Amino acid sequence: MADILLYGSPLSPFFRKAEFLLRSKGVPFDTENVPVLGMPDWYAALNPGRRIPTLRDRTIAEEGVEGTIADSSAMCAFIDKKHPEPSFYPEDPFALGRALWFEEYADTDLAAVVGGGIFRPIMFPRFQGKESDLATAQATAREKLPEKLAYLDGVLAKGPFLQGDTPTIGDVAIAAVFAQYALVAELPEGFPHFRAFYERMAALPALAENLALCRKMLSKALPAPLVLS
Repeated sequence: MADILLYGSPLSPFFRKAEFLLRSKGVPFDTENVPVLGMPDWYAALNPGRRIPTLRDRTIAEEGVEGTIADSSAMCAFIDKKHPEPSFYPEDPFALGRALWFEEYADTDLAAVVGGGIFRPIMFPRFQGKESDLATAQATAREKLPEKLAYLDGVLAKGPFLQGDTPTIGDVAIAAVFAQYALVAELPEGFPHFRAFYERMAALPALAENLALCRKMLSKALPAPLVLS
């Protein structure tokens, strides 16, 4: 039994972000599935916002609210502090601030568009045996996503990652969230710097393992990625 337990689902971009750090650092961890649809009441005691994931450090407590962290940004900071190599948080104060900004941008602005406006309308109905809301997903991809990707494409014109030659927590968060799009649709045309960045991040074992599992989980409901144009 590993010291670290992640509650949630590999399909969650925020679970994926924490998982990326654990895998990159070679930290053993266990998982316990908590479904987004039909979330059990017991989970609210651990995460009052009823969001996934939640991390448990079993060296602190093996049950109950003690030993748990209920926000992905908080748990990633915890993971990096407890297992500092390799670090995804820059030492330079300004670089750290920028990394945290990109993480926040991913978790709020980008997630609202990619997760709320594209992944959910496509997949959540299919999980219930219904047809996807393609009109909403297509409208979001056409009207809202380009602005987000254009911003990131401009930043990435200066290097392979958002802040130079090595990924930070900002890169991890952006890739983890955008994976929601890549799991259900063909990558959008244009934005060459962002596309190269995402493909670079997706090829890293820490993310590639998650994506392979997610594709397997989605394969029956969505046999092939869609074209949203």
